[in-house]
Amino acid sequence: MTSDEIAQVCRALGDENRLDIVQMLSGGEMCACKLLEKFNITQPTLSHHMKILGECGLVETRREGKWAHYSLNCGTLSAFKEFIGQLTCTQPDGKECSCR
Repeated sequence: MTSDEIAQVCRALGDENRLDIVQMLSGGEMCACKLLEKFNITQPTLSHHMKILGECGLVETRREGKWAHYSLNCGTLSAFKEFIGQLTCTQPDGKECSCR
């Protein structure tokens, strides 16, 4: 992932509702109607959140009739996890700290 793509994912996950949505979708595809049941938000607000999650590549949309079904994009999520996993912290003496 490029730095810009990573920054987009970070911005998308910086919202509590969007972070909760991603956690819910980690269990598999969900209909917008099920997501709306969990949150105290309107359908247009959910659409806004899903647009942001889709634009950064974290979420994919599948239409079925009048409903949208959302799922995580495993490729984007895996690349983001790989980036996070490569981050390390080093102490002033040059030794890697045990933050794992």
